[in-house]
Amino acid sequence: MPVRQTKTGREHARGRFRTARAMACLLLIGAGATGASPVASMPQAQPTTLDPRDPYGGAIGEAATRFGIPATWIRAVIRIESGGDPRAVSPVGAMGLMQVMPSTWATLTARHALGRDPFDTRANILAGTAYLRELIDRYADLPTALAAYNAGPGRVDAWRTRGRPLPTETVAYVARITPLIGTPGNTSIAPPPIPAAPSWRAAGLFAQRNGDADPISTNAPASHNIATPASPSAVATPVRRDGLFVPLSGS
Repeated sequence: MPVRQTKTGREHARGRFRTARAMACLLLIGAGATGASPVASMPQAQPTTLDPRDPYGGAIGEAATRFGIPATWIRAVIRIESGGDPRAVSPVGAMGLMQVMPSTWATLTARHALGRDPFDTRANILAGTAYLRELIDRYADLPTALAAYNAGPGRVDAWRTRGRPLPTETVAYVARITPLIGTPGNTSIAPPPIPAAPSWRAAGLFAQRNGDADPISTNAPASHNIATPASPSAVATPVRRDGLFVPLSGS
């Protein structure tokens, strides 16, 4: 009969629903027993954002490896030069974290393919580190190289060769940065001694007396010693006995 058939169909549908629900519960219980979790088993993506506590760490590490400069030195230069401000510009035009001058930037970006933006943090750190590497190689002395980084090689060369004083700012700069770098030994930048002028007693114009040798000439090779003449007449100018003027013919 139509009514009984409709009721029987509904009961069959309800039975199939109960069976499917029971199977789903069994599957979930089995997964929990084995510790398997579809979400937990998938690899989790790692964050790619920079560490806000060290936003320049990656570029500093790259520069340290590339140019052979300790990362602590690079950080010290950044701290003293710009205070960590990537947009810093000095009154004389030095730019970025490591305060690279425009002319220096132009040379270094062409040499190391650093791009066009001197304020890009990575490019600026690489440029400043490359410049510091060149100065260390040039002077073979870290405090002197730091003075050249601040004042320029021209002023440092004049200070080294002619004793021209360095700017007060540069002297203070080296005094501030060396404790951060932790350089061993002497970190002062006292000017090197200027060679003394040769003593007049070492000149060949006068004969040298025994026991009155100049300290400089005593270190000279034996072949360069000044010989003492046998008698004063040996170096005296001969005097003409026939007068000061040559007589004219027929006089």
